[in-house]
Amino acid sequence: MDHKEDISLWTKKGATLSDKTAQKEFNLTQEEIITSIKAGKLHYRHNTLFGNPCLKLLRNEVEAYVSKKYGDNHLEIQKVKTELKKVNTEIGSLKRKISKLEKRKKVLSEALTNTK
Repeated sequence: MDHKEDISLWTKKGATLSDKTAQKEFNLTQEEIITSIKAGKLHYRHNTLFGNPCLKLLRNEVEAYVSKKYGDNHLEIQKVKTELKKVNTEIGSLKRKISKLEKRKKVLSEALTNTK
């Protein structure tokens, strides 16, 4: 891999993820990540997110590592779990918004009834 390709991998949107995100998305431990880096299986760069230090990893390497270590099925299961978690979060958010809107609707309806 030449230097130009190397830079594009690290700067392309969605091609990298932090070690914390890798832990959440792929159910990895910090120890697994560090061990894989030391073994040369994962490349990393030092990064900071909101002032906090973290490791920046290449998503395709993390996915390949997880597939090799736990099998392709594990990777698919983790992707589905991650998406399900996002969907459930969005549903909860929408339910809270609906509840607020229902309360506001009631107040407005009562105000309209009282002004007749």
